[in-house]
Amino acid sequence: MSLPVLDNHDPRIRYYELLLEADIDGMPELPLPAGYSYVFYQDGDRDTWIDIEKSAREFSTLEEGKEAWGRYYAGREETLKNRMVFVVNPSGQKVATATAYYDITGRDASGSGWLHWVAVRREEQGRGLSKPLITHVLAIMRQMGQTHAKIPTQTTTWVACKVYLDLGFRPIPKNLINSRDGWRIIRRLTDHPALFTLDPASDDEILER
Repeated sequence: MSLPVLDNHDPRIRYYELLLEADIDGMPELPLPAGYSYVFYQDGDRDTWIDIEKSAREFSTLEEGKEAWGRYYAGREETLKNRMVFVVNPSGQKVATATAYYDITGRDASGSGWLHWVAVRREEQGRGLSKPLITHVLAIMRQMGQTHAKIPTQTTTWVACKVYLDLGFRPIPKNLINSRDGWRIIRRLTDHPALFTLDPASDDEILER
């Protein structure tokens, strides 16, 4: 079987949870393209956040978006006013988002910052927004006194994994063991030098049967 052309968010890829980490002290902040700017979350931005995430195919329905918002952010909206960031395009539209957050499960006692829900509207992808947005949110974490960050992601968003690896994030060692086949998929799809110690997954191992 040969691989079809894969989307940057593709549910056909076998799902594995992936976790990355990096020391962020001293990580440079990359500039946005000309005409773009940042704003923080304001009251009433929930549906904008859901719309961006839907456009990036994180959700397929409004109901899925509301459920995720309820799980991660409902009741914590005041904290989002200096944690959740939007990128605004030259026309004044909010087109990308990411959040400087923490592990909501309470299982991570390390004090690390957690980068949550990075998404760029489909029509704005490929314009150089994601890396500046991520590094900007990591700078916010540093302002909060955090020097280490973790990122939860998955194989189905394999292009995002490459972005994180490009910025210096690496698989958390325990996750590299537990999701080794997932990281082998990322090795095969991205050919990233950071994963060269892994044997790449075969085409037959990548797609859900």
